[in-house]
Amino acid sequence: MPHSIANVIPPSGWICLDSSGNTIEPSKATISLDNRGLAYGDGFFTTMGVIDGQILWLDYHHQRLVSHSKALHIELDSRSLLATLQTYAKQLQQGMLKLIVTRSMQDIRGYGYTPSASGSACDIWLKSSAMTVATAEPLCLPDGRSIPIQPSSAAICLSSQLSCLPPPLAGLKSLNRLDNVLASGELQGIKAQISKSNTEQSIGEGLLRDMSGQWVEGTMSNVFYQLSESPYAASEKLSTLPPHRGNANYLITGQWYTPSMTQSGVAGVMRQVIIDALSSTEYPIVIRPLQDEDLPQLTQVFFCNALRGIMPMSRLTLLSGMVVGFE
Repeated sequence: MPHSIANVIPPSGWICLDSSGNTIEPSKATISLDNRGLAYGDGFFTTMGVIDGQILWLDYHHQRLVSHSKALHIELDSRSLLATLQTYAKQLQQGMLKLIVTRSMQDIRGYGYTPSASGSACDIWLKSSAMTVATAEPLCLPDGRSIPIQPSSAAICLSSQLSCLPPPLAGLKSLNRLDNVLASGELQGIKAQISKSNTEQSIGEGLLRDMSGQWVEGTMSNVFYQLSESPYAASEKLSTLPPHRGNANYLITGQWYTPSMTQSGVAGVMRQVIIDALSSTEYPIVIRPLQDEDLPQLTQVFFCNALRGIMPMSRLTLLSGMVVGFE
């Protein structure tokens, strides 16, 4: 355990760490208006659930630290930082850790940074929040691990669109999230209107397309789907099985697809967990575009993220107003 971590639960607020995960004294932990994360979105973040003092899907969050720092040319000691995160998780016991990594302030003006050690240096901020995490019914994965599955809700197609990004930015959980911010605002407005009309089932998530017209993900989650005319359709349809809550066959009956993250969206931790867990089953996940003509053919849809697990949908409202129901 790094020597600079106090053996007390961290205060409610942000803690500053160095690139090796050592805690910086509060008096020295200041953020400048020249911070590159604030000025340019030059950095990335990850949000980790904590249960019984353990970080959920720790190895996948480690992969994100490694891949994102490499893609953005940021130097950090991921293993030492991970040890620090585990220590704070033990202190927290139950809740959420949010980690933000930004490139350190540069001497040169504008967007540029120096191709040097100082140019790759970073500032790291950690917030510890006590909260209830993943209390929904667990669903067992084929590899023996389990993830929570939430009660059914409804989804709606949003008019907001995601940016299309060049490699290596596509798929990263970078600090550039204005497209998601605007989409979430649209979704909140729809929810507010629905709550006034006393509709029975609430809207749980919004489906987003990117600037090329492909439907990619939710406002805060990745999406998986099944199609009625799939060439990989299973002999036993999900509609003939018991409701998905408590149904161990939910993920392994029929062919699931998920859109590619090669030009837009965020390659989420839970998305990768599910892809890996089903990789050796009869129906491994197929990476496939989700287009307008596919929407009326959808037979199952769920969204997922690392904090909430799987969020099944009972129906999807299209931009035309048509409602596609899932049995």
